[in-house]
Amino acid sequence: MKERVEAVLDRIRPAIQADGGNVELVDVNEDTKVVTVKLTGACVGCPMSQLTLKAGIERIIKHEIPEIVSVESAN
Repeated sequence: MKERVEAVLDRIRPAIQADGGNVELVDVNEDTKVVTVKLTGACVGCPMSQLTLKAGIERIIKHEIPEIVSVESAN
């Protein structure tokens, strides 16, 4: 499942990088189906980072991989 999540992140990453940020995969918990990511670059401290995480990254990952329950930030 980790490879599937990384593939989705690879498709999302250019849009985040265009704003000066980035996203790194930290962990995929196979038992709880929770993905942990780390937002870096301009995303650190940005007031919109939670929106990016939940309305952007989580929404897309859950759409592509329905088994995923949640995407959480390691920050």
